[in-house]
Amino acid sequence: MQYNKAAYALARLPIGFSFLGHGLVRVPKITQFAEGMASSFNETVLPYPMVLAFAYILPFVELLLGIFLILGIAIRASTVAGVILICVLIFGSSLQENWSGVSIQMFYGLYLAILYLFANHNSHALALLRRS
Repeated sequence: MQYNKAAYALARLPIGFSFLGHGLVRVPKITQFAEGMASSFNETVLPYPMVLAFAYILPFVELLLGIFLILGIAIRASTVAGVILICVLIFGSSLQENWSGVSIQMFYGLYLAILYLFANHNSHALALLRRS
């Protein structure tokens, strides 16, 4: 059983660090990122103000998801939130006809769904520290 918990923790780390990294690099340049993202949707049906608002929130959501996934906190809620976020991103990428982006996002969605499926093997980092 300990191997299952260790393997699950190892599986959480790559996607957790990916989300964390996305958030960390975007937060310091939030205005530039948000305006750039919103501008990239000019040729779609989505209104600029709506995309701009989403783009200002996205890096903070990515940052929190990364932290929660790395630490294994609220893993079921984190993976569900992650899949919902990925679905929104897939929708946006589809409107842009960014099919390579969609394929990467589909991989993220699958990865998160697998983490959800095996969430009973989760042992969050804070619980491990309490046992020491």
